[in-house]
Amino acid sequence: MPAQVINGKEIVSTYRAQIKEEVAKLTQAGIQPGLAVVIVGDDPASHVYVRNKAKACEEAGIYSEVHKLPEQTPESEVLALIEKLNRSGNIHGILVQSPLPKHISEEKVVEAIAVEKDADCFHPVNVGNLMIGKEGPAPCTPAGVIDILKHVGVDIAGKHAVVIGRSNIVGKPMAILLLRENATVTVVHSRTQNMAEITRQADILIAAVGKAKMIKKEHVKPGAVVVDVGINRLDTGKLAGDVDFDDVLDTASYITPVPGCVGPMTITVLLKNTLEAAKRAAAQSQSHA
Repeated sequence: MPAQVINGKEIVSTYRAQIKEEVAKLTQAGIQPGLAVVIVGDDPASHVYVRNKAKACEEAGIYSEVHKLPEQTPESEVLALIEKLNRSGNIHGILVQSPLPKHISEEKVVEAIAVEKDADCFHPVNVGNLMIGKEGPAPCTPAGVIDILKHVGVDIAGKHAVVIGRSNIVGKPMAILLLRENATVTVVHSRTQNMAEITRQADILIAAVGKAKMIKKEHVKPGAVVVDVGINRLDTGKLAGDVDFDDVLDTASYITPVPGCVGPMTITVLLKNTLEAAKRAAAQSQSHA
């Protein structure tokens, strides 16, 4: 029997309806959540993402600003803009779209964002809080994956989850969030020997490696839940995930399509993180009042 293809549209619209409702309540109480996105240079994929984020904000009732800076903008100017956004009363979340041009330090930029406004959860303090299980934002893509699994009723506790990829943006935080849900977690990567042997043991397999159609059915245990985080553009111009969808379809029990599932869910968590940051700011201003 072929796998059940997880309906990303339905999950996203359910979560976004809840967010929209909460944003409306907060706005009525006098605080409209606000997100600022900074984009430097003209990477075409980045511009598509930023447009999608702005549109999603508008639909949810979140105030949004997009700051488009030319490729050659000096690092000092980008840092000055972040400092200004840190001080702005109507911005609760700040996101700097990567990749950044070579002359700008990604590390400096991430560390310049105020911890409480770090919508992506990349600041070292937020990463540390995530590691020790403290309340606060979680990185958008891994948190979105957990939401997808819960929505379709996958019981994560006690399962063997294998994460393919060890990036700071997806792989590492994904492993931490799965541990939080009481999964037994293995991380495989480019130096792993006998990768297929290990991935075939996974009840939940999460591919976040950035190589189109790399994961075939020989990597997948029959009945496994497969989540594809990858988004790669093929020579034909079409988008494909890290999983060879057609090859794996008859082996998995659940599978996420690319595009249309993890991507939109990532933006949904970004909206949620901005909303939560606005709520925290509102609570703080009341306690100082």
